[in-house]
Amino acid sequence: MLACVRSAAVFGIDAAPVTIEVDVSFGLPCFTVVGLPDASVRESRDRIKTAVRNSGYEFPRMRVIVNLAPADVRKAGSSFDLPIALGVLAATGVISQRNVEKILVLGELSLDGGIQAARGVLPIAAAAPRRGFRGLLLPEANSREAAVVSGLDFYPVGSLRQAVAALNDPQPVVLTALPDSDLTEHVHGDFADVRGQFAARRALEIAAAGGHNVLLAGPPGSGKTMMARRAAGILPALTFDEALEVTSIHSVAGLLPPGAGLLRARPFRAPHHTISDIALVGGGSIPRPGEISLAHHGVLFLDEMPEFSRQVLEVLRQPLEDGMVRIARAQRASVFPARFVLIGAMNPCPCGYVGDPRRGCRCTPQQIDRYASRLSGPLRDRIDLTVTVPALPPGDLTSEETSEPTDVIRSRVEHARARQSSREDTGGALNARLTPRALRRACALDADGRRLIQHASERLVLTARAFDRVLRVARTIADLDHAERVAAGHVAEALQFRAY
Repeated sequence: MLACVRSAAVFGIDAAPVTIEVDVSFGLPCFTVVGLPDASVRESRDRIKTAVRNSGYEFPRMRVIVNLAPADVRKAGSSFDLPIALGVLAATGVISQRNVEKILVLGELSLDGGIQAARGVLPIAAAAPRRGFRGLLLPEANSREAAVVSGLDFYPVGSLRQAVAALNDPQPVVLTALPDSDLTEHVHGDFADVRGQFAARRALEIAAAGGHNVLLAGPPGSGKTMMARRAAGILPALTFDEALEVTSIHSVAGLLPPGAGLLRARPFRAPHHTISDIALVGGGSIPRPGEISLAHHGVLFLDEMPEFSRQVLEVLRQPLEDGMVRIARAQRASVFPARFVLIGAMNPCPCGYVGDPRRGCRCTPQQIDRYASRLSGPLRDRIDLTVTVPALPPGDLTSEETSEPTDVIRSRVEHARARQSSREDTGGALNARLTPRALRRACALDADGRRLIQHASERLVLTARAFDRVLRVARTIADLDHAERVAAGHVAEALQFRAY
């Protein structure tokens, strides 16, 4: 007897339907899975047999053939356990087949028949209504994750017996999403804790307002890491669409906490400098998102940036321009979004004290040049703001004066972003992501501003990319000042943050 169960596979952060066809016929007892299954799917046969028997059902002592269609796409992961088991039970008459067609099924089986959480449930749930499915049978542990999607009947189950009952007598469960909460400030701290460093704080505010990249250069202990960790807190709260993308990426990566719903905190990722290029941008035989995708709509912080390998830093160049990374394999290409604010931190030299009046630098000029050259020219060209973070004088450390708190800075950032999103001629894009044509429309300079940037371009030998990035930063500064036009003062401030 033949039965069909519908499931789905995740490629990148998109889901594609997979039809699981199970044929149970007379012949020598065997259990064969075809349709390009990977090792995790092939080895599910013993799990499925044991789970079926421990759930009180009889596994057929017949010829069982399972086909995963389409057969030309590799299937990976353990979430096919439950649909294959239900297909076998449907083919043997335990499940009424008429209730299976329009319901997507996914879940990993335990040997006792329990159902474990699966990866990628949110992108599958979001794609199900578009694909014409009316229901989703999923593990109970993933119910909060899927609850943010509307237009679906949900059947959360904790065991194989519950899954059989849900298909024989469908009774949808109304899932309630967790209330929204913004934990960014709680997780990363408050800017009120930062003493001094007004130029660096101003640079981070501009970066947050326009989505620009920042490089902080200064001696050890000057507060670079402290400020960078607080930068995610001054970003506006995620919109629903942004939160859906962020949660989908973490779901595919398997990083959602148990029972988690929609992620509302801006991501903050700070990989160690020993990270590999694949771990940073994503990849593997079965492509998984890397750190730059996990930082989507948030902050990617690279502390001690020159200590990262040259190969790792250079793979950042294309994602910084395109806002995504495309990982091509022989059979399929996966696309992961990667729109993030890059914050890099570095010492001015190997010992960290060049230019420090209180401590002598022990590095030779050759060592300083070699250290600085670890960041290539093309990569530096993609960093909009470079700011020197000097060592704090003792007076600032002992001062009782408090700095601006995070919520005050975030309020200015939100107003600046609101001005950008309201511009119809730019499509509401952030200033850092303006196309050249939209940039010319949004960055109309006055006469003094045009003369200043032309003179700076000639004297400083700005590349075309650097010229555009200065304009984008100047536009963001004008937005923070509530100015319609970009004035000479805005251009001058943007130029002082430019490294040459």
